[in-house]
Amino acid sequence: MSHLDYKLLIFDWDGTLANSIGRIVESMHMASTRSGFEQCSDFAVKGIIGLGLPEAIRALYPEIGDAELIAFRNHYADHYIALEATPSPLFEGVAQSLDAFRAEGYHLAVATGKARRGLDRVLKAHGWEDYFDITRAADETASKPHPLMLEQILAHCGVSPRQALMVGDASFDLIMARNAGMDSVAVSYGAQSAQALQQYEPRLTIDHFSQLQAWLGRAH
Repeated sequence: MSHLDYKLLIFDWDGTLANSIGRIVESMHMASTRSGFEQCSDFAVKGIIGLGLPEAIRALYPEIGDAELIAFRNHYADHYIALEATPSPLFEGVAQSLDAFRAEGYHLAVATGKARRGLDRVLKAHGWEDYFDITRAADETASKPHPLMLEQILAHCGVSPRQALMVGDASFDLIMARNAGMDSVAVSYGAQSAQALQQYEPRLTIDHFSQLQAWLGRAH
């Protein structure tokens, strides 16, 4: 299939559009310490970025109890929100490329492991409350890599899986896309390395966000 046929571009947020990975890792470490758990490695934390927060915590700490999980989530949220008083910056080229995609007539969407409250906060900070056709957050649907959030986005936009492209920096993004029957693009500058993402067979791997615009532009 030619990428000439894509009508809908779906983006992960953390590590794909916004440079927030360091803050996520720091917040997870802080929450683990405050909750009395041993800190996981930076590598381990990056490996769960993209999941909904409860799923991410359970992946790192399978033994955690329900009450402990609530406390852990609260510690994480308190620290992360404090860090995000100044929102994580968008990666270079993101704003310009998204504007170009909109001008070219693409539907644009966000599918994120963030909670709705957190996503709305960062969208407002960037003046993007009404920018995307639809956004889906992990706490209002199934967590990645379940395809439900992509299926909801497809239904909203009236687009088939073959006409959609998922762009993300984590294995969960690419597996979710595959589960939904759509193509994916991997970014190498986020949570996981290009080498780690290759096994999920993305159509393209990019080292800079503007490369996506160049690749799609070749079809026009």
